[in-house]
Amino acid sequence: MTVVILGSGNVATHMGKAFHTLGHQILQVYSRNRASAIALASVLNAEAVDTIENITDKADLYFIAVADQAIQEIVDQLPKDLKGIVVHCSGATDINILAHFPLHGIIYPVQSLRKDVPTPLENIPFGIEGSNTDTTDRLLQMMQNISVGSFLCNSTQRLALHIAAVFANNFSNVLYQIAYDIVEEQNLPFDLLKPIILETAQKVQNQIPKAIQTGPSARGDMETIQKHLQFLMKTPHWLKIYQQLTEEITRNKC
Repeated sequence: MTVVILGSGNVATHMGKAFHTLGHQILQVYSRNRASAIALASVLNAEAVDTIENITDKADLYFIAVADQAIQEIVDQLPKDLKGIVVHCSGATDINILAHFPLHGIIYPVQSLRKDVPTPLENIPFGIEGSNTDTTDRLLQMMQNISVGSFLCNSTQRLALHIAAVFANNFSNVLYQIAYDIVEEQNLPFDLLKPIILETAQKVQNQIPKAIQTGPSARGDMETIQKHLQFLMKTPHWLKIYQQLTEEITRNKC
């Protein structure tokens, strides 16, 4: 399959390399930042372009890997009669944004990717959606060669999955930072919390999170909770988070 990568960031880099490794020919890498386009294109043996007008109309796949707010701009500039499949990789953007193209779809990686961090894509589930059965089958087959965990997923399911990923990844990470700040203030190393973080992550691989919930909220230990609240009084924004999560654990226990 011949491919044009539109974007030069995290997902574009990982997916471009994956397509290239599988033997797909990367024709072009597009970025408004020419230096970025050249950097990725050189790795993929592709042509670097920095204007939409110079994008070939001969590719089998046009892979849009830009920030969500930039997808519409790319879509508006691409020729609407492209014969190749036009896809984006956003978790929160509906497939209908691509409806003007005869063939279109979604390849959504359920993972946070950084181009400077090697990440085995074969361990990542990819949500696949296509404009018709043939397109869906082609995208699914292609992505299952990268990750057997690739699966069919409509736009509503994908949005729900993206929200769930924000809770599981982004929100948990900010809680790690709060924990880091709390212990650092007391001259304690964050390393002391790493075993319990790993233990929790390992447990949810085999059990639903509700089944492994522990702590004062799960036990109904109001005395300990009051001590925690008193300690957090000096940081009202953390106090509010603690109270809200305590309420959620208590509600979920019922």
